[in-house]
Amino acid sequence: MPAADLPPNEEERLRALRELEILDTEPEEEFDELVRRAAEATGAPIAVITLVDEARQWFKARVNLELESTDRDLAFCAHAILNPDDLTIVPDTREDERFADNLLVTEHPNIRFYAGAPIFTPDGYPIGTLCVIDAAPRGLSDEQADALRELAAAVSKQIERRRLERARAS
Repeated sequence: MPAADLPPNEEERLRALRELEILDTEPEEEFDELVRRAAEATGAPIAVITLVDEARQWFKARVNLELESTDRDLAFCAHAILNPDDLTIVPDTREDERFADNLLVTEHPNIRFYAGAPIFTPDGYPIGTLCVIDAAPRGLSDEQADALRELAAAVSKQIERRRLERARAS
């Protein structure tokens, strides 16, 4: 599987992500609720808020996934942040040369469908995704795609709200 290219603004993107002080933090109900809503809105069994750093994608919130992170080289979301203007949808991972031999496809959790909407810092850096995953090939209806976009925007807003609350508290 080819690893995703790095975004042209990777250094600035990583700095913006680190400044949020959100990596490796405890679960937070606001984010947990947004992934539950994403799974429900799309009918996907798995939903995840991912944050992509130098070497991995870390999961801030997740539904029906035991993993807490994966190597960036395996990360579907590392590809999705390269497409910050829209959803990245992979109807059948086994038919997509970027992912067909990915260990997350060929082994547990056997991902066959992926859809990810980018999440952003207030300055517009794509730092991760709100994504939904299924073990069967499928797609999203227009309504489901719109819901995923809207929920990803809500994740971005919640990340900024969290940052402001932490700044006020310090």
